[in-house]
Amino acid sequence: MNENLTHFDERGQAWMVDVGAKAETDRRAVAEGAIRMKPETLALIASGTAKKGDVLGVARIAAIQASKRTSDLIPLCHPIALTKVEVGFDIDEKSSTVTCRAEVRCHGKTGVEMEALTAVSVGLLTIYDMCKAVDRGMTLGEIRLLEKEGGKSGPWVAGELRGAA
Repeated sequence: MNENLTHFDERGQAWMVDVGAKAETDRRAVAEGAIRMKPETLALIASGTAKKGDVLGVARIAAIQASKRTSDLIPLCHPIALTKVEVGFDIDEKSSTVTCRAEVRCHGKTGVEMEALTAVSVGLLTIYDMCKAVDRGMTLGEIRLLEKEGGKSGPWVAGELRGAA
């Protein structure tokens, strides 16, 4: 099997990577994604007058909770004791978009990229869930890892997103 795909053994069977011999280091990952919607929907979110309440506040808590439950959702992820999860939202009225960004940290033997990506995904899904009664046409996308630090491979920063609208 492809030796670069670490979640497969030599026979091509899926397995959980053994991180037991890896050194514990400070790990950090930042991810982001966006949800586009009608301007009227964005106005409800920005004003805090959505029928279900503070959309971004609820989405922030959902994103944090999701990051802590990543190993329950992604079958081969290790449970990780996170030391920090920070989630923020930026509203862009011109494009009628909310961007979610999550930064996740730990001190451990494996990275937190999946936790950051999961936080963003669930944060955006929560916005959709809370606003779908007024806008079922919202679109989620551009979910990606922006940067990571720690571990043997060291720091990594994303280049420009290709093909972005």
